[in-house]
Amino acid sequence: MTVASGGHDRDDVPTDAGPHDVIRVLGARENNLKDVRVEIPKRRLTVFTGVSGSGKSSLVFDTIAAESQRLVNETYSAFVQGFMPTLSRPDVDVLEGLTTAIIVGQERIGNNPRSTVGTVTDANAMLRILFSRLAEPRLSSPRAYSFNIPPISVASAVTVEQKGRKVEEQRTFDVAGGMCPRCEGMGTVADVDLGRLYDAAKSLNDGAITVPGYHVGGWNWQVYAGSGLLDPTKPIKEYTRKELDDFLYHEPVRVKVRDLTTTYEGLVPRVQKSVLSKDVEGLRPNVRAFVERAVTFVSCPDCGGTRLNAPARASRINGLNIAEVSAMQISDLAEWVRGLDEPSVAPLLASLVHTLDSFVSIGLGYLSLDRPSGTLSGGEAQRVKMIRHLGSPLTDVTYVFDEPTVGLHPHDIQRMNRLLLQLRDKSNTVLVVEHKPEVIAIADHVVDLGPGAGTAGGTVCFEGTVEGLRAGDTLTGRHLDDRTSLKDEVRTPSDVLEVRGANQHNLKNVDVDIPLGVLVVVTGVAGSGKSSLIDGSVAGRDGVVSIDQGPIKGSRRSNPATYTGMLDPIRKAFAKANGVKPSLFSPNSEGACTVCKGAGVIYTDLAIMAGVAVTCEECEGRRFQSSVLEHRLGGRDISEVLAMSVTEAQTFFSAGEARTPAVTAILERLVDVGLGYLTLGQPLPTLSGGERQRLKLVTHMAEEGGVYVLDEPTTGLHLADVEHLLGMLDRLVDSGRSVIVIEHHLAVMAHADWIIDLGPGAGHDGGRIVFEGTPADLVAARSTLTGEHLAAYVNGGRHDTADGTTELRNNL
Repeated sequence: MTVASGGHDRDDVPTDAGPHDVIRVLGARENNLKDVRVEIPKRRLTVFTGVSGSGKSSLVFDTIAAESQRLVNETYSAFVQGFMPTLSRPDVDVLEGLTTAIIVGQERIGNNPRSTVGTVTDANAMLRILFSRLAEPRLSSPRAYSFNIPPISVASAVTVEQKGRKVEEQRTFDVAGGMCPRCEGMGTVADVDLGRLYDAAKSLNDGAITVPGYHVGGWNWQVYAGSGLLDPTKPIKEYTRKELDDFLYHEPVRVKVRDLTTTYEGLVPRVQKSVLSKDVEGLRPNVRAFVERAVTFVSCPDCGGTRLNAPARASRINGLNIAEVSAMQISDLAEWVRGLDEPSVAPLLASLVHTLDSFVSIGLGYLSLDRPSGTLSGGEAQRVKMIRHLGSPLTDVTYVFDEPTVGLHPHDIQRMNRLLLQLRDKSNTVLVVEHKPEVIAIADHVVDLGPGAGTAGGTVCFEGTVEGLRAGDTLTGRHLDDRTSLKDEVRTPSDVLEVRGANQHNLKNVDVDIPLGVLVVVTGVAGSGKSSLIDGSVAGRDGVVSIDQGPIKGSRRSNPATYTGMLDPIRKAFAKANGVKPSLFSPNSEGACTVCKGAGVIYTDLAIMAGVAVTCEECEGRRFQSSVLEHRLGGRDISEVLAMSVTEAQTFFSAGEARTPAVTAILERLVDVGLGYLTLGQPLPTLSGGERQRLKLVTHMAEEGGVYVLDEPTTGLHLADVEHLLGMLDRLVDSGRSVIVIEHHLAVMAHADWIIDLGPGAGHDGGRIVFEGTPADLVAARSTLTGEHLAAYVNGGRHDTADGTTELRNNL
């Protein structure tokens, strides 16, 4: 380990840190950490770097932050702890000097359709109070402006005592609420395409129902075919009006099917209850695809998509109702609130203005409060969660950030840096996991983990200042000043993909020709309309494979082998070599250990205390029955194969008895994206964010398509990993495909054949094409914010500022 002494950016750094001036970690072994020892200065900004999978998150989040949260939770009573998540103590010998940790991670806020930017930041709550005090006509309470609360009116007989005798009276109780009764506060109603539910030319016996799970012979099919209400041999198009109504909309009724009594109801309400009422993201892929084909969500005709009932829409301040105010761009809303001069609610107005100004200062002024929280990107969600901390009077708190620059243009990164420094200057400890050189440059202290990823990482390679890191011989230090030079020659497009009149969200009738057969980068400041352009006008077309930022889902039983579909050909190869069933070679099926059920560990629930996971003694953590492990392929059993790294498995399945082309094709793609160090059976929850992003990329690379759309593929990637990504993108283009990348990373822009820059600003200040052309033309013109930053990047970091001075930007 290399350690640099002194050299902090701040003058008040103590030369001899006392026992209470550092967070001391000794013997950390969480995940892939190898007895890590590190001292982190308090009240400083410390950046943790290293390749993806090197152990940064394991040290910062799973060790330091997790133990801080666990200790805070233990201060509550046993009763209260019973309602809180149980946290186990990290695998570490000593943790000293901890303070209360506030974690601001990249996790999406949630996909609850009732959740908006306003509801998750409490801005909506303040707006509702404001309208209940100032709006006309005046409604009864703030609840009357909430689209999540239905209005309720109850009439009941009550008994009251009057003058010594009991009298029964009729009373009416009203509970105020603002929910639209038609859409129940959702703003949209589902419109089912009946043509996607059934094939009118077929009979039930011929498989007329096209809904997943209703195949001929299945139980759902039998309910309809054997109900006695329909003729299963008659084509649907020949049904009478009554028969069609019974088939589609019949009220629930008890019927007898094959000596079993069950409930029959029309196909439409049955599908709505069993499929459409569930979270689409949680459905199986085939069911999700059906929902996307069969259902369209249209704006509610009663409330116009505002989610509110008529009284709430009629109540106004200065001519605007709460729905119209919530739909305003936040930067505009802040000015509107400032214009309200009402002393009776002055404290409320001041608090609301502060919250709205925090959005603007953090680079989210282009959002609106009615924006569904599930539509926010990971970077936007992280910054929204930062809002409540910006004006906090708390000091000596440890703030933990996971790549806060995700989704940020280089121009916006400067603003984020200022916010991180402001938190530090309030005497807080700021810990940041980050890859961007711009953020590493402002650190008081740097901890570099590695040297590699997975089992090749987990050690501290460097600890000290940025200057020491740059001079040190670590992977991060060597790549810190990397520049991707502009191409001498760019590829010639084979065709163009036309976009005409794009006006989704803030786009202003954009017309653009996107070159095909080349590497195209779509860029611009956050909120300029990049995703609106590509997702709204390109991603849905035939032959387009879209790879978004959505997180991959999977339990501890999921691993790279199951997620990529690799386990199926592996199981078949084992079955063929041994003359047995493939299901024996799945830890989630017949071959699973009977004691731990294929988990490899046995969990013990200790109520308010953290549960304990103990390696299964029967299978010794190998997850399979001993009889299954007697079957071998190429001299290895299935547990040994799942314990192989990707690179080792690539050699194993490339030759000899184990040769399986279907497996090697997937393994090659894993190596291409830099995941050769992962083991095939590594549980998905143990993967880092960058590893999951690339694993998702691997699954989509197998799809047939002429155009690939990638949304910020550099997320979570180390400087050295970006080179591998650029090589992979080149191979995709050279194989005859077109690649469109939404990206802010300057190395990717410099490597592009064509750049489309949107802006000039965010929200209603953006939505226009401000540049189209080659990277060299953009650098030469310097006509946009992107052009200025890209020119500074390729010219070695020299950047002309707005006031005419020149600053040396070694941090780029």
